[in-house]
Amino acid sequence: MSATTGTQRRRGPVDPRLLGYARASRSFLAVSAAIVLAQTGVIVGFAWTLTSALVGAIDGAPVSDLWPLLGAAAGLVLVRALLVLASERVSARGGAAASLQLREALMNAVGRLGPGWLGARNAAALAVTAGHGLEALDAYFGRYLPQLVATALTTPILIGAIALADPLSGLTVVLTIPLIPLFMVLIGLATRAVQRRQYDTLGRLAARFADTVEGLGTLKAFGRDRRAADGIEEVTGRYKRETMAVLRVSFLSGFALEFLASISVAIVAVTIGFRLLAGDMDLLVGLFVLLLAPEAYLPLRQVGVQFHAASEGVAATDEIFDVLDAAASAPVAGTRPAQGSRIGARGLAVRRGERMLTPVDLAIEPGRVTWLRGASGAGKSSVVAALLGFAPYEGEIVVDGAVRPDARDCIAWAGQRPGLVSGTVAANVALGTDEVDDGLVRACLADAQAADVDPGLVLGAGGSGLSGGQAQRVAVARALYRLRSGRARALVLDEPSSALDADTEAALWQSIRGIADDGAGVLVVSHRASAASIADDVVTIPARRDPAGAGVAGHPRKTTDGGRA
Repeated sequence: MSATTGTQRRRGPVDPRLLGYARASRSFLAVSAAIVLAQTGVIVGFAWTLTSALVGAIDGAPVSDLWPLLGAAAGLVLVRALLVLASERVSARGGAAASLQLREALMNAVGRLGPGWLGARNAAALAVTAGHGLEALDAYFGRYLPQLVATALTTPILIGAIALADPLSGLTVVLTIPLIPLFMVLIGLATRAVQRRQYDTLGRLAARFADTVEGLGTLKAFGRDRRAADGIEEVTGRYKRETMAVLRVSFLSGFALEFLASISVAIVAVTIGFRLLAGDMDLLVGLFVLLLAPEAYLPLRQVGVQFHAASEGVAATDEIFDVLDAAASAPVAGTRPAQGSRIGARGLAVRRGERMLTPVDLAIEPGRVTWLRGASGAGKSSVVAALLGFAPYEGEIVVDGAVRPDARDCIAWAGQRPGLVSGTVAANVALGTDEVDDGLVRACLADAQAADVDPGLVLGAGGSGLSGGQAQRVAVARALYRLRSGRARALVLDEPSSALDADTEAALWQSIRGIADDGAGVLVVSHRASAASIADDVVTIPARRDPAGAGVAGHPRKTTDGGRA
């Protein structure tokens, strides 16, 4: 989604979709409105009591008559301070709650779309949106929106009070106050453009840094690490320049708004001064209007200030809505399949870029092991990705006779990359559960031929602390844990023995065979010929058209002998 499109989305000062996703904002804005009305009443009351006290002092009124007015003014000052404190607390809590709801909606949308969608996007830029971008939205919900409410309520009331006291001053305020929102719009357009560029550059910087760290070993081996560092430095410099451009526009905006407000108040003050000298205005009315005039312009000035504070978060909303819209249009999976589910694929042709891979027919049936084989690049892992809903495809995925968009919720899966995270080995094996069953963890590690791995061992980032073979076996144990804890009905393993020696591989095959004999359906993706020893069905994806027979029509060869292939 381009920045232009995102700009077109927000035609007014408030994006209604933000309020729609962050429902908590509605209640706290209602409370803020009540506080604002009370503050407005206090402002008018303070101006009147203070003016009355000053005029009384000038007219020589007894001190005993002035003390009640001064006491009332002091009390109103205290009440206003308490109302400001209450407004800050309500806005902070409400803004945090609204941002949390939006973050939860974003995370749920990413989870629904799945790794296939995520793999086609810039994960680092999305992380910036989910982290820094949503944090910046706290200012939008907690400062900008409450100030907008204050402006919508306070400004008309104060202008009305001024007009009732002095119609000419009220007319002056009405004629001069539109200059502030006019300049706010003009400066806001410039701010949005530079803020959009700054935020896009931040996303590119995050992506460049993440890619460099991920490929640092390769870059170092080929002597290109210095060039990668120079690239990061270049993007960092660009981000610094664009940040300074945002600050320049913000300072210009603040100066313009303060200048216009000061000039407008000065016009009101000068006209009142001349009329007082000419005897055309009462001193009580003149002082009352002079005290209220700055307060009438203040909310609009503060809207401009808070808009700049919230603009960085608003710049992130384009990416947020892209994700939420994509999740809203994604197909919804069916109900959870029952024990002993049969999973099948009919004419499953996975799309890889602009190319369609060879169609596949296969079945994962309870108590049987299906071996999916083929040359490197034939599309074995792509078939697994389609079953999990991680890759686009044509054809059908069938679960218990019902066509579904994917079979993710009934599959326990271990991929070629272990995908381990920071934490203990036990936490990695039981990933996705609230409580860890230590006995089940140890049993799954043993069946995955990882009994020598301590469940209490703490792993670093990316699962560092284990060898490649150990990490692969822990990933298999995680799939077994998901299967045996009742959260899946079939086991899918993608190259589970690629990093294992022959003896460990043979032991792993026997464990997998035992799992199938216990009633689970198993799909093994492997280029190892030894997988034939446990397979009941064999599905072969040809690397090219086979003129000798099967596969000529584009369908894989399937071998079934009623026992082991």
